[in-house]
Amino acid sequence: MTTPPFVPGLELARRFYSEAVRPLLDAEAPGVVHSAARVGGGSEVLGFDTPRSADHEWGPRLELFLRPGDVDRHGARIWDVLAERLPNAFHGYPTHFAATAEEGIRVMRATDGPVHHRVDITDAGGWFTERLGFDPGRGVTVADWLSAPTQRLAEVTAGAVFHDGLGQLVPARATLDWYPHDLWLYLLACQWRRVSQEEAFVGRCGEVGDELGSAVVAARLVRDLMRLCLLMDRRYPPYGKWLGSAFARTPQAASLTPVLTAALAATDPQTREDRLARAYEVVADAHNQLGLTDPVDPATRPYHGRPFRVLRAERFAEALTARVADPSVRALPPTGAVDQFADSTDVLSHPARARAVTGGLEH
Repeated sequence: MTTPPFVPGLELARRFYSEAVRPLLDAEAPGVVHSAARVGGGSEVLGFDTPRSADHEWGPRLELFLRPGDVDRHGARIWDVLAERLPNAFHGYPTHFAATAEEGIRVMRATDGPVHHRVDITDAGGWFTERLGFDPGRGVTVADWLSAPTQRLAEVTAGAVFHDGLGQLVPARATLDWYPHDLWLYLLACQWRRVSQEEAFVGRCGEVGDELGSAVVAARLVRDLMRLCLLMDRRYPPYGKWLGSAFARTPQAASLTPVLTAALAATDPQTREDRLARAYEVVADAHNQLGLTDPVDPATRPYHGRPFRVLRAERFAEALTARVADPSVRALPPTGAVDQFADSTDVLSHPARARAVTGGLEH
């Protein structure tokens, strides 16, 4: 089978719905109201897919949303109709997804019989709850926001809605588009605090001859600065695989990327510290340009009486915290959302586990 020219998965899904799935729904389930989208997991949802992505869970696929009762009454029949009537290939890509040796992972594979398609049929409330741990159609609490990993928030707000006959997807995604203002200030403050906690350690590790430790701290600070820039740009930071790709789309990327790269490539603590100091000042200027607080001096300085060059990033955290008006947000501990104090993909990819580790933050 000849490999077809690569089509971004989101565009492939759009065509698949309009040209193949929608006509069958109109013919075989004309009275069943539905919404259709490509959202959730998958590099194509965030716009980062490449030909490599086609090796698993990528291809002509989408999510089909029905009313809960209609999922029970019609879901199985619609799945069967699509299995029997969808073309075996769409624009050169198989519509059949075959199981692999890895549990839960399927790949496109040619077949002559009915297809095991990836038109996933569900209801909106259940789908959001499975992805996030809550249904935004019922409101979003502070605890909901804090326990939702930013990767998951990115997955449910990116992608595309092709049709919203239910009138639920578009409003839910609008609700989740970004944090409430005071919560945004709080999360920015917590991210600045992460920087403040370690910015002096690059030099201190170097002073005691711990070159590896200095490099590790520098890498952590680079990551924290990248995530901070995404938060300032009102973008949900994705998990590690796509963090650099997402950061490249921020306004600060053009000036910061060479500086951060040089910090990571440095082979001595002083060079590492100098490059990070420049990065701190760029990000501090970006903070001031947002106008969220009174201007904060963006210049770096010695760390108390020690010869380590730092920003004293806690100054930015304090300025942001002072602008939080909501008493419930002001009362939160300075730990932030789950991504800001947990670094386990296992936790961040399971809403129930994320909610468990953030259970006390609302109080």
